[in-house]
Amino acid sequence: MADIRAEELSDRIFDLRLLDARQLESIWAEIGSRDVSADDFAHLLLSKQLLTNFQLHKVMKGDREGYFYGKYRVLYISGAGTFARVFRSVHIGEDRVAALKVLRKRFRNEPEQVELFLREARMGVRLKHPNIVQVYEVSDDIRAPYMVMEFVEGQTLREFLKVRQKLDVSTSLTLITDIIAGLDHARKRGITHRDMKLSNVLITSLGQAKLVDFGLATISEENDKLLTAAPNARSIDYVALERGTNVRKNDHRSDIYFAGCIFYHMLTGVAPMTETRDRLHRMNISRFQEIKPIGQVNPDVPMGIQAIIGKSMALNPKERYQEPEEMLIDLKRARYVLDNKVEESGDRAENGQAESPKSELVVDDLEGLGKTVMFVESNMEMQDVFREQLKKRGYRVLIVGDPARAIQRIEDEIRLADCAVFSTQDLGADAVAAFNSLGEMEHTRDIPAILLVDRRWTTLVESAQVNEHRVLMTLPLQVKLLREKLRQLISNRG
Repeated sequence: MADIRAEELSDRIFDLRLLDARQLESIWAEIGSRDVSADDFAHLLLSKQLLTNFQLHKVMKGDREGYFYGKYRVLYISGAGTFARVFRSVHIGEDRVAALKVLRKRFRNEPEQVELFLREARMGVRLKHPNIVQVYEVSDDIRAPYMVMEFVEGQTLREFLKVRQKLDVSTSLTLITDIIAGLDHARKRGITHRDMKLSNVLITSLGQAKLVDFGLATISEENDKLLTAAPNARSIDYVALERGTNVRKNDHRSDIYFAGCIFYHMLTGVAPMTETRDRLHRMNISRFQEIKPIGQVNPDVPMGIQAIIGKSMALNPKERYQEPEEMLIDLKRARYVLDNKVEESGDRAENGQAESPKSELVVDDLEGLGKTVMFVESNMEMQDVFREQLKKRGYRVLIVGDPARAIQRIEDEIRLADCAVFSTQDLGADAVAAFNSLGEMEHTRDIPAILLVDRRWTTLVESAQVNEHRVLMTLPLQVKLLREKLRQLISNRG
């Protein structure tokens, strides 16, 4: 930042309405001098979380636009694709976090692309379901069309699988049930998705799946030009399947097929079809004909679930599930069977009978006996998930919504908790401050602690004080990994 003075940086920030005069004067007063570098000035703004790195970078570049859309202030980029960018933003008056999906500049002068983008937004407004990302508002401003969406703390299923490689049966079953529930809701309102793939499924920090991007939902036979005009021809796999099986375009059973592909991928760690960017190859029906049955790729998948995947991915559309609701019923039955098998294995172990491969779950049920975990989080939904998951493993769970109150309770009763877990999901910097405070006080510094934080929040991550018994874990929360870490930390302390 050597080519700009601190005062000039301050003036730019004021002119762009990113901070008001009172906020800027408080920064100058804290510095105590106007004779400072722009780097020092910027560093103080970042440390006080008055501006983000994204905002400061744009200011330094001299950008005059892209800080505000309607009543929303942009904080940073949370996702980017060929067609649009998604920003984390906050409502100026209500301090409410939302996602802003903004059409890229290069498409704003192309009427077909603008219409495609607005179709997606209008579809989203009509869909209100816990497994679909909600669209709240749509702006057709020709300078920058955008939509205001529910902000999901988490990552795409593609990102999730990149880390996990493949998922266990229970987790896969939970996620695909969420996905099909979302498709069922849309179908009953006459809407198909037309772009079912890993990157269009978001996994929340609580492990819930939400569908996003219904952009091609209403494109029908009369709109081939609009379809081929779409960036990267996003539904080309749908076209190949429907042409190869002689069904009309926009057949809702195509969504079922590609949801089955997602289920297959989760359980095997590999895509059922050869992945390629070659459009001619992607249009060849042989890609669908050459898919290996899932039992050949992962023989450990239960037969009932293999049957569900086989039916959802039947090449003949008449042999497929005809409605998402039919598949949803079978998925719920599979969940009942899976859960009851786990319970039966526990009964056999207690009666001294031969253990099944799942009998290790019975041992896990006792892992927390005599141990207390304090969970510091203000989000009631996440509180409920944490409490439910740990209590059934034998832990005593204390929920505290206020970080300062949590520290006070531990100070008042040192042996109150065997481990403290602080979540930044809603508490942000306050959770980090409490986590650090616990480690700084002489009589509490030996208490194991876990800080749940999104790695993208670099400022929070860097400010956390960690050591061998004070650790960071990444959101979205993976309960199995959290339990393993709890066992390790509590065991090492004992």
